[in-house]
Amino acid sequence: MSREDNSLMFGIGVLAGVTAGIIAGLLFAPASGEESRKKLEEKVNEISDNCPTAEEAKRQVLETVDVVQFKIEKAIERVKNSIKARQLAKAKDKEQSVYGV
Repeated sequence: MSREDNSLMFGIGVLAGVTAGIIAGLLFAPASGEESRKKLEEKVNEISDNCPTAEEAKRQVLETVDVVQFKIEKAIERVKNSIKARQLAKAKDKEQSVYGV
């Protein structure tokens, strides 16, 4: 599976879990059937109004992945630069000790 497929499946799983939790909470609440159905309908409408589309969720996840990847690449670059600076300093020290410069 590609990164996009994994991200989409994760988003769908989270959405399904949240929805199932809300439905279970409403169904097991100590209220009449009519009250429970009304609350359930209100919650479903609230979630559908506030929930991003699958494409929007996918876009947000991919943007986040890109930002994290960029930050990791920058951190790796800093480590590489630090290693190069240490190697250069060691080479200068060695040069000074060998040639007395």
